Amino acid sequence: MDKITIRSDRQDDYTFTYKGEDVVLKAGSVLSIANGLNDVVLPTTQMKIAQNLIIIKDGLKK
Repeated sequence: MDKITIRSDRQDDYTFTYKGEDVVLKAGSVLSIANGLNDVVLPTTQMKIAQNLIIIKDGLKK
């Protein structure tokens, strides 16, 4: 994928690594990355992937 969009449906911020640096995706915000997932490390979380959109979810509620 050349371009990826990450959307947060979480109630809190989500931190991931991009090109070796920590990036904070604010709760409820959207971020586009031009070169896709080549330099992205996403910590384990509940997410949905649809074409070039990754939706970061809150954890499962008990």
